[in-house]
Amino acid sequence: MQNCVFCKIIKGEISAKKLFEDEEMMIIEDIHPQAKKHYLLIPKRHYADITEMTEEDAAVLAKCLRKLAALADALGLKNGFRLVSNKGADACQSVPHLHIHILGGEQLKDRMC
Repeated sequence: MQNCVFCKIIKGEISAKKLFEDEEMMIIEDIHPQAKKHYLLIPKRHYADITEMTEEDAAVLAKCLRKLAALADALGLKNGFRLVSNKGADACQSVPHLHIHILGGEQLKDRMC
């Protein structure tokens, strides 16, 4: 997608603090953290949100989540983490490219980002 900020980060056109990257996804630090540790898991294939996923996209996302589980300790999420995926304006989705917020590194309150 031409004007998608996450696509530009994936292509290296915009810099971001990358914590992990492979052929299917990247994990970067969120620039407006809502917790001590706040990362974004971004699939490299562009689709706006979870409702636009194909069966293949869903299988890739499942693999990404399994990788996240393997990386949790190294990311400072040893004691747990929260995953949030926003869909649409009412949910405050600010970038129309599926991404999953990963929040942790502290005892989380009942707040949503």
